[in-house]
Amino acid sequence: MSNLTPLLSEEQIEAFFEIGFVIVPDVFTPAEIEEMRAGFDRLQKMAYALSEPGIHNGSDFAIERKESGRVIIHRISWCGAAEPVLLAYGKDHRLLGMASQLLGSNEMNQLINQAHFKIPGDNVAFPWHQDSEHRGYGKPWWKDVNGRGSFVQQAIAIDDVTEESGPLKFIPGSCKLGHLGLLSRSEEEYPVLFNPDDAITGIMKAGSVALFNPYVIHGSEPNRSQKPRRIFINGYAYPGANSRTYPGRGAGRLLKTTSKDTT
Repeated sequence: MSNLTPLLSEEQIEAFFEIGFVIVPDVFTPAEIEEMRAGFDRLQKMAYALSEPGIHNGSDFAIERKESGRVIIHRISWCGAAEPVLLAYGKDHRLLGMASQLLGSNEMNQLINQAHFKIPGDNVAFPWHQDSEHRGYGKPWWKDVNGRGSFVQQAIAIDDVTEESGPLKFIPGSCKLGHLGLLSRSEEEYPVLFNPDDAITGIMKAGSVALFNPYVIHGSEPNRSQKPRRIFINGYAYPGANSRTYPGRGAGRLLKTTSKDTT
Protein backbone atom coordinates (compact mmCIF):
# COMPACT_ATOMS: atom_id res chain seq x y z
CA MET A 1 0.00 0.00 0.00
CA SER A 2 1.12 3.55 -0.72
CA ASN A 3 2.84 5.63 1.98
CA LEU A 4 1.32 8.87 0.67
CA THR A 5 -0.96 10.56 3.19
CA PRO A 6 -3.42 13.12 1.80
CA LEU A 7 -4.28 15.54 4.57
CA LEU A 8 -7.50 17.47 4.90
CA SER A 9 -7.13 21.21 4.55
CA GLU A 10 -8.85 23.65 6.89
CA GLU A 11 -11.36 24.33 4.11
CA GLN A 12 -12.17 20.63 3.79
CA ILE A 13 -12.60 20.26 7.54
CA GLU A 14 -14.90 23.29 7.57
CA ALA A 15 -16.95 21.80 4.70
CA PHE A 16 -17.42 18.58 6.68
CA PHE A 17 -18.95 20.44 9.61
CA GLU A 18 -20.76 23.22 7.72
CA ILE A 19 -21.90 21.58 4.46
CA GLY A 20 -21.89 18.01 5.78
CA PHE A 21 -19.54 16.25 3.39
CA VAL A 22 -16.34 16.57 1.42
CA ILE A 23 -14.97 14.51 -1.48
CA VAL A 24 -11.23 13.95 -1.58
CA PRO A 25 -10.01 12.83 -5.04
CA ASP A 26 -7.25 10.35 -5.84
CA VAL A 27 -6.75 8.98 -2.34
CA PHE A 28 -6.10 5.45 -3.60
CA THR A 29 -4.05 4.43 -6.61
CA PRO A 30 -5.46 2.42 -9.56
CA ALA A 31 -3.49 -0.63 -8.37
CA GLU A 32 -5.00 -0.36 -4.88
CA ILE A 33 -8.50 -0.01 -6.31
CA GLU A 34 -7.91 -3.14 -8.39
CA GLU A 35 -7.07 -4.98 -5.15
CA MET A 36 -10.32 -3.79 -3.62
CA ARG A 37 -12.28 -4.71 -6.75
CA ALA A 38 -10.89 -8.22 -6.60
CA GLY A 39 -12.07 -8.44 -3.00
CA PHE A 40 -15.53 -7.21 -4.03
CA ASP A 41 -15.64 -9.80 -6.81
CA ARG A 42 -14.92 -12.57 -4.32
CA LEU A 43 -17.58 -11.25 -1.93
CA GLN A 44 -20.11 -11.09 -4.76
CA LYS A 45 -19.38 -14.71 -5.66
CA MET A 46 -19.90 -15.69 -1.99
CA ALA A 47 -23.17 -13.77 -1.83
CA TYR A 48 -24.54 -15.37 -4.99
CA ALA A 49 -23.89 -18.83 -3.53
CA LEU A 50 -25.94 -18.14 -0.38
CA SER A 51 -29.55 -19.23 -0.05
CA GLU A 52 -30.49 -16.69 2.64
CA PRO A 53 -29.11 -13.64 4.47
CA GLY A 54 -26.99 -13.97 7.59
CA ILE A 55 -23.46 -14.31 8.95
CA HIS A 56 -21.06 -16.08 6.61
CA ASN A 57 -17.31 -16.28 7.24
CA GLY A 58 -17.72 -13.63 9.93
CA SER A 59 -19.47 -11.09 7.68
CA ASP A 60 -23.17 -10.18 7.69
CA PHE A 61 -24.61 -10.66 4.20
CA ALA A 62 -27.82 -8.66 3.67
CA ILE A 63 -29.07 -10.36 0.53
CA GLU A 64 -32.40 -11.09 -1.09
CA ARG A 65 -32.97 -14.13 -3.30
CA LYS A 66 -35.77 -13.54 -5.80
CA GLU A 67 -38.14 -16.24 -7.06
CA SER A 68 -36.25 -16.08 -10.35
CA GLY A 69 -33.12 -17.14 -8.47
CA ARG A 70 -31.45 -13.73 -8.82
CA VAL A 71 -29.61 -12.58 -5.70
CA ILE A 72 -29.75 -8.89 -4.75
CA ILE A 73 -26.94 -7.69 -2.46
CA HIS A 74 -28.13 -4.80 -0.29
CA ARG A 75 -24.86 -4.64 1.67
CA ILE A 76 -22.26 -6.83 3.33
CA SER A 77 -21.48 -5.60 6.85
CA TRP A 78 -18.03 -6.05 8.34
CA CYS A 79 -17.05 -7.42 4.94
CA GLY A 80 -13.38 -7.60 5.91
CA ALA A 81 -13.99 -10.69 8.04
CA ALA A 82 -14.79 -12.66 4.90
CA GLU A 83 -12.38 -10.67 2.71
CA PRO A 84 -9.21 -9.76 4.68
CA VAL A 85 -7.84 -7.37 2.05
CA LEU A 86 -10.79 -5.07 2.80
CA LEU A 87 -10.19 -5.38 6.53
CA ALA A 88 -6.62 -4.23 5.95
CA TYR A 89 -7.72 -1.25 3.88
CA GLY A 90 -10.23 -0.36 6.61
CA LYS A 91 -7.31 0.66 8.82
CA ASP A 92 -5.27 2.32 6.07
CA HIS A 93 -3.33 5.26 7.48
CA ARG A 94 -4.92 7.66 4.99
CA LEU A 95 -8.43 6.85 6.17
CA LEU A 96 -7.40 6.94 9.82
CA GLY A 97 -5.51 10.19 9.37
CA MET A 98 -8.52 11.96 7.89
CA ALA A 99 -10.88 10.48 10.49
CA SER A 100 -8.52 11.58 13.25
CA GLN A 101 -8.54 15.16 12.01
CA LEU A 102 -12.35 15.25 11.99
CA LEU A 103 -12.88 13.39 15.28
CA GLY A 104 -10.14 15.22 17.14
CA SER A 105 -8.75 11.94 18.45
CA ASN A 106 -5.80 9.69 17.64
CA GLU A 107 -7.87 6.69 18.74
CA MET A 108 -11.15 5.50 17.27
CA ASN A 109 -13.45 2.50 17.18
CA GLN A 110 -14.18 1.17 13.71
CA LEU A 111 -17.87 0.34 13.60
CA ILE A 112 -18.40 0.10 9.84
CA ASN A 113 -16.56 -1.93 7.20
CA GLN A 114 -19.18 -2.43 4.49
CA ALA A 115 -19.31 -3.44 0.84
CA HIS A 116 -22.18 -1.82 -1.08
CA PHE A 117 -23.13 -3.18 -4.49
CA LYS A 118 -25.39 -1.52 -7.04
CA ILE A 119 -25.47 -3.97 -9.91
CA PRO A 120 -27.45 -2.85 -13.00
CA GLY A 121 -31.01 -4.12 -12.76
CA ASP A 122 -30.92 -4.81 -9.00
CA ASN A 123 -32.79 -1.56 -8.16
CA VAL A 124 -30.93 -1.15 -4.86
CA ALA A 125 -31.60 2.31 -3.38
CA PHE A 126 -31.33 4.03 -0.01
CA PRO A 127 -33.96 6.55 1.18
CA TRP A 128 -33.12 9.89 2.74
CA HIS A 129 -31.54 9.31 6.14
CA GLN A 130 -28.85 10.40 8.59
CA ASP A 131 -26.15 8.03 9.79
CA SER A 132 -26.92 9.22 13.31
CA GLU A 133 -30.09 7.11 13.01
CA HIS A 134 -28.11 3.92 12.40
CA ARG A 135 -25.59 4.67 15.14
CA GLY A 136 -28.41 4.97 17.70
CA TYR A 137 -28.27 8.67 18.56
CA GLY A 138 -30.64 9.32 21.44
CA LYS A 139 -30.50 5.66 22.45
CA PRO A 140 -28.72 4.21 25.52
CA TRP A 141 -25.92 2.70 23.41
CA TRP A 142 -24.66 6.00 21.93
CA LYS A 143 -23.16 9.14 23.44
CA ASP A 144 -21.87 12.16 21.53
CA VAL A 145 -18.56 12.37 23.35
CA ASN A 146 -16.91 15.18 21.41
CA GLY A 147 -20.09 17.24 20.95
CA ARG A 148 -19.68 17.25 17.16
CA GLY A 149 -21.30 13.96 16.28
CA SER A 150 -18.44 11.66 17.37
CA PHE A 151 -18.60 9.73 14.08
CA VAL A 152 -17.08 9.93 10.60
CA GLN A 153 -18.24 7.87 7.62
CA GLN A 154 -15.97 7.41 4.61
CA ALA A 155 -17.01 5.99 1.23
CA ILE A 156 -14.35 4.83 -1.22
CA ALA A 157 -15.43 4.76 -4.87
CA ILE A 158 -14.50 1.33 -6.23
CA ASP A 159 -15.98 2.28 -9.61
CA ASP A 160 -16.50 5.66 -11.22
CA VAL A 161 -19.71 7.09 -9.76
CA THR A 162 -21.82 8.89 -12.37
CA GLU A 163 -25.19 10.65 -12.48
CA GLU A 164 -26.77 7.46 -13.84
CA SER A 165 -25.15 4.90 -11.52
CA GLY A 166 -27.03 5.73 -8.31
CA PRO A 167 -24.64 8.23 -6.68
CA LEU A 168 -24.87 9.46 -3.12
CA LYS A 169 -26.84 12.69 -2.84
CA PHE A 170 -26.38 15.09 0.07
CA ILE A 171 -28.55 17.91 1.41
CA PRO A 172 -25.97 20.68 2.01
CA GLY A 173 -26.06 22.28 5.43
CA SER A 174 -28.50 19.71 6.83
CA CYS A 175 -25.78 18.56 9.23
CA LYS A 176 -26.46 21.69 11.27
CA LEU A 177 -30.02 20.54 11.99
CA GLY A 178 -28.78 17.85 14.37
CA HIS A 179 -30.37 14.43 14.73
CA LEU A 180 -33.86 14.45 13.17
CA GLY A 181 -34.91 10.80 13.41
CA LEU A 182 -36.01 10.76 9.77
CA LEU A 183 -36.72 7.03 9.64
CA SER A 184 -39.38 7.42 12.34
CA ARG A 185 -41.05 10.34 10.56
CA SER A 186 -43.50 10.26 7.67
CA GLU A 187 -42.25 11.37 4.26
CA GLU A 188 -44.92 14.08 4.33
CA GLU A 189 -42.84 15.83 7.00
CA TYR A 190 -39.69 15.88 4.88
CA PRO A 191 -40.46 19.11 2.94
CA VAL A 192 -40.79 20.94 6.25
CA LEU A 193 -37.32 19.78 7.26
CA PHE A 194 -35.40 19.96 3.97
CA ASN A 195 -35.78 20.45 0.22
CA PRO A 196 -34.70 17.39 -1.82
CA ASP A 197 -34.19 19.71 -4.80
CA ASP A 198 -31.24 21.23 -2.94
CA ALA A 199 -29.33 17.92 -3.07
CA ILE A 200 -25.75 17.87 -4.29
CA THR A 201 -24.76 14.78 -6.26
CA GLY A 202 -21.54 13.06 -5.19
CA ILE A 203 -19.92 12.36 -8.55
CA MET A 204 -16.65 10.52 -7.87
CA LYS A 205 -13.82 8.91 -9.78
CA ALA A 206 -12.65 5.50 -8.62
CA GLY A 207 -10.11 5.98 -5.82
CA SER A 208 -11.83 9.07 -4.43
CA VAL A 209 -13.19 9.16 -0.89
CA ALA A 210 -16.33 10.92 0.33
CA LEU A 211 -16.29 11.84 4.01
CA PHE A 212 -19.64 12.68 5.55
CA ASN A 213 -21.01 14.01 8.78
CA PRO A 214 -23.33 11.77 10.87
CA TYR A 215 -26.06 14.43 10.71
CA VAL A 216 -26.00 15.20 6.97
CA ILE A 217 -29.14 13.99 5.17
CA HIS A 218 -28.26 11.76 2.25
CA GLY A 219 -29.60 8.95 0.10
CA SER A 220 -29.25 7.36 -3.31
CA GLU A 221 -31.39 6.08 -6.18
CA PRO A 222 -31.03 2.83 -8.15
CA ASN A 223 -28.23 2.33 -10.64
CA ARG A 224 -29.65 3.17 -14.09
CA SER A 225 -26.37 2.67 -15.94
CA GLN A 226 -24.97 -0.45 -17.57
CA LYS A 227 -22.00 -0.67 -15.21
CA PRO A 228 -21.77 -1.62 -11.51
CA ARG A 229 -21.50 1.06 -8.84
CA ARG A 230 -19.66 -0.33 -5.85
CA ILE A 231 -18.50 1.64 -2.83
CA PHE A 232 -16.50 0.54 0.19
CA ILE A 233 -17.71 2.24 3.38
CA ASN A 234 -15.75 2.56 6.62
CA GLY A 235 -17.01 4.36 9.72
CA TYR A 236 -15.11 5.47 12.81
CA ALA A 237 -16.40 6.58 16.22
CA TYR A 238 -14.79 8.64 18.96
CA PRO A 239 -13.73 6.25 21.78
CA GLY A 240 -16.49 5.83 24.32
CA ALA A 241 -19.28 7.01 22.01
CA ASN A 242 -20.60 3.55 21.14
CA SER A 243 -21.62 0.73 23.48
CA ARG A 244 -23.57 -1.34 20.96
CA THR A 245 -22.27 -4.65 19.57
CA TYR A 246 -22.16 -4.58 15.77
CA PRO A 247 -22.51 -7.76 13.68
CA GLY A 248 -19.36 -9.26 12.21
CA ARG A 249 -16.23 -10.87 13.57
CA GLY A 250 -13.99 -8.09 14.92
CA ALA A 251 -16.41 -5.19 14.50
CA GLY A 252 -15.77 -2.26 16.83
CA ARG A 253 -11.99 -2.71 16.86
CA LEU A 254 -9.94 0.06 18.46
CA LEU A 255 -7.56 1.69 16.02
CA LYS A 256 -4.80 4.23 16.63
CA THR A 257 -3.15 6.67 14.29
CA THR A 258 0.54 7.43 14.18
CA SER A 259 2.17 10.83 13.82
CA LYS A 260 2.51 10.45 10.05
CA ASP A 261 -1.25 9.90 9.73
CA THR A 262 -2.20 13.34 10.96
CA THR A 263 0.72 15.63 10.22
